[in-house]
Amino acid sequence: MKSQKFNVTGMTCSACSARIDKNVNKLDGVIEVNVNLLSNSMQVKYDESIINEKDIIKAVEDTGYGASLIGNKQSAVKEKEGISDAELEIKEMKKRLIISFIFAVPLFYISMGHMLGWPLPDILHGMENSLIFAFTQLLLCLPVMIVNSKYYKIGFKTLFKGSPNMDSLIAIGTSAAFGYGVYAIYKIGYGLGHMDMDMVMTYSMDLYFESAAVVLALITLGKFLEARAKGRTSDAIKKLIDLSPKTALVERNKAEEEIPVEDVVKGDIIIVKPGQSVPVDGIITFGNSSVDESMLTGESIPVEKKVGDKVVGASINKTGYFKFEAVNVGDDTALSQIIRLVEEASSSKAPISKMADKISGVFVPVVIVIAVIATIVWLVLGASFEFALSIGIAVLVISCPCALGLATPTAIMVGTGKGAENGILIKSAESLEIAHHIQTVVMDKTGTITEGKPRVTDIITNEKIDENELLKIAASAEKGSEHPLADAIVEEANIMNIELYDVNNFEAISGQGLEALVNNKKYYLGNKRLINEKNLNIGNFEEKSIKYAEEGKTPLYFADENEVLGIITVADVVKPTSKKAIQEFEAMGIEVVMLTGDNKKTAEAIQKQLGISRAIAEVMPQDKEKEIRKIQESGRKVAMIGDGINDAPALARADVGIAIGAGTDVAIESADIVLIRSDLLDAVTAVQLSKATIKNIKQNLFWAFIYNSIGIPLAAGVFYSILGWKLNPMFAGAAMSLSSVSVVTNALRLKFFKPKRTINYYDKEDIDLSSKPKKNENNNKEDNANNINNKKNGGSNMKKILKVEGMSCGHCKAAVEKALKAVDGVENAVVDLENKSAEVILTQEVGDDVLAKAVTDAGYEVI
Repeated sequence: MKSQKFNVTGMTCSACSARIDKNVNKLDGVIEVNVNLLSNSMQVKYDESIINEKDIIKAVEDTGYGASLIGNKQSAVKEKEGISDAELEIKEMKKRLIISFIFAVPLFYISMGHMLGWPLPDILHGMENSLIFAFTQLLLCLPVMIVNSKYYKIGFKTLFKGSPNMDSLIAIGTSAAFGYGVYAIYKIGYGLGHMDMDMVMTYSMDLYFESAAVVLALITLGKFLEARAKGRTSDAIKKLIDLSPKTALVERNKAEEEIPVEDVVKGDIIIVKPGQSVPVDGIITFGNSSVDESMLTGESIPVEKKVGDKVVGASINKTGYFKFEAVNVGDDTALSQIIRLVEEASSSKAPISKMADKISGVFVPVVIVIAVIATIVWLVLGASFEFALSIGIAVLVISCPCALGLATPTAIMVGTGKGAENGILIKSAESLEIAHHIQTVVMDKTGTITEGKPRVTDIITNEKIDENELLKIAASAEKGSEHPLADAIVEEANIMNIELYDVNNFEAISGQGLEALVNNKKYYLGNKRLINEKNLNIGNFEEKSIKYAEEGKTPLYFADENEVLGIITVADVVKPTSKKAIQEFEAMGIEVVMLTGDNKKTAEAIQKQLGISRAIAEVMPQDKEKEIRKIQESGRKVAMIGDGINDAPALARADVGIAIGAGTDVAIESADIVLIRSDLLDAVTAVQLSKATIKNIKQNLFWAFIYNSIGIPLAAGVFYSILGWKLNPMFAGAAMSLSSVSVVTNALRLKFFKPKRTINYYDKEDIDLSSKPKKNENNNKEDNANNINNKKNGGSNMKKILKVEGMSCGHCKAAVEKALKAVDGVENAVVDLENKSAEVILTQEVGDDVLAKAVTDAGYEVI
């Protein structure tokens, strides 16, 4: 059994990839084929005892396309080289587009000038200059056809192979128009030579060079827009490769030696100093440290490592010095496996079926048959050759795929532009198209549902110390530490504007916490192991710490030399809009699944808090990708939302990968859609925008074909015998242009798209203050629905209710209350932390902007 990747050239639509997939699958010995239109590649699993690479390449070539082998060795480097090819394709397409319009615009002006009364040179006026008029158009049309010769090469090649595609439609339609124009020039020349001015007049108006040139220019514009969105997957591979250190410090022959990471062998002893990256996977043999594995596991808090613990390549050593024995090197490291998964997931994505390409497979042969039959029938009926030929040409011209080609890219262009206005970057048309089918949304926890960095959430003390004093001492002790939990405590003190003490002595206790001398008194801050080690009286704080741990929080004990004085809890808090986004997805009938590398307690706490029906915890990067695949295998379309490198394989495997903008570059490059504001509500907007865009595309396709459906019978002369109606190729071209105008106009309607919110986030239940003694019972739902509400609270006092975002703990509550009470005219302010609201009692009129500014200056947001 062998899996091999091939480059495939000449594909332009999903009809191409489907044809290749079908023909290669027919070969004996081929087990599985995945053709990727976006990356112009094909992954084939086959039995090498039955078939070889040459047979597979020949099958692709026999289908009408090109194929070449990509070696397995250094495949990531090959992918990197593929970027330049993609950029070259875009550059070439842009050149073709510019040249096409340079010649098509003046050609259109000259051809339509007489009809629209536009000024033209005298040399292009009059019967005597008819040949000059016609020949000028021919010369302007030729460069457009030459520069776009790719359409003819591929279109006719696939047509002759029995698999017509969009290029076939373009090639036939424009060739027919051009051929008729050349025929008309001969007729003009004949008329001038024989002084038949009626013939000259007739064929001077039957030149359709502008139809050929303008169609090619417009189709090239659509192709250019598609090309810009292609070839992005290899950027993610490059960034993954860049994560790994280029060198490793190894211990050989009792001496330190820096060598390329490729030269590290299993069993080498590797030295890692503070701030350095771990080069390969291994097991610690000496020392201990705090290691940041967030780029691989998604866990925001660094992990304490000691002798016997595993370390993973590309993780970062934060503080300590340690040595480890290399276990997995080269292609066996966790990072290499992730790179391989991203490559495979990208290659195995099912090609997105485009409705226009599916229809074109039937539409082109049918139109050709109709044109040939119509021509023959009229000849049999005794019509002149010119009449019959014009009938056939009219059928081909009216069925020219201009509108068909514009139906999708115009809607996609407007849709992606509207997405950008809403902070949503859509990287490919395919992702926007398929997002409307999404049935399940899988979300990473850390950095996606939560903020991604630890914050102080609770401070509990005994009667011997108050909260502010405990925080002041703890922050003073922690300011010398580099641990992220220490940063959270110090940051909380800064938010509360607490001035710190000088610390006389500080000592970090590995894996337990720290001890410090503050105001000549010794204090301890750390985990339960530290408290047990020092034989300190824990009191009733153990039960409380268990409760907090069950809520997904990390409790830190604060103690003096005799007993525990309190607990500071730290957690990665949920983003303000995460719950709203989950409710919106569920209201749309989309299942929400939380996927995380965190422990079960933390996952269950977040699941309960947000009301998520399903959560999967303690999964490694490979398992995340497998979970996505399991859901897909059950027949559901899956979107994955993540932010870390560990999410990259899952983002690539999902039908639509959505990356949080504040996430890693690799996650962003692996995803199909990027949320600039890191707001999950934008993911809801992206799905709604996809649905609106697909609806618009279907409408565009209807308008594109309705003209053809009406015009083809007319062009074929069905009504000529009865009503005398004959469709001149000129009017056939006009009908084609009208269909294009209707398509573009309809696509522009997407500019009025606005995201819908089915959940009322300001319902009474969201800011119910009934537990507060000063709650006015006459408050109603209409009042609560306002961002800042005004109500008289008896006498001359006024009550205002503010909806505040960004609060997550008791200190946030205290900070907002303090800021509001400092405003002149405020008698009292009470914050409801659970409902994210603040009730303010006023003794005089205070402007809403004044209250909002006070809250904003305190670091929070009034919405």
